Amino acid sequence: MMLYLDTSLLVAALTNEARTGEMQDWMAGQPVGQLVISDWVMTEFSGALSLKVRTEQLTAEDRADVLSVFRAMAENSLRVLPVSRQDFHNAARFADQYSTGLRSGDALHLAIRRKSECPSLLP
Repeated sequence: MMLYLDTSLLVAALTNEARTGEMQDWMAGQPVGQLVISDWVMTEFSGALSLKVRTEQLTAEDRADVLSVFRAMAENSLRVLPVSRQDFHNAARFADQYSTGLRSGDALHLAIRRKSECPSLLP
């Protein structure tokens, strides 16, 4: 069974956050090839690290190190799903449901995960 990972789980696993140890332990116990991300996670992860630099939670040097580890992980251990035009349209339909308060990026995660038919792991 493949599991779709949200960006926040990966940021927690690879930077110093409250649940870092828990996320690292969980990820270490998963078989290679079982964990799935999307090209959107690749973009969002970079943005999250940049925000951490701007808010002085990471140095620029630490950001470069974490990004290098993440890219190697994506290349060697994670399955990366492409994002299609249809995914953006489906995400818009999710975001159209304004009463949910769903943000655009999260709507895109949901659309990609739905297409992949794998369970989501959103912390």
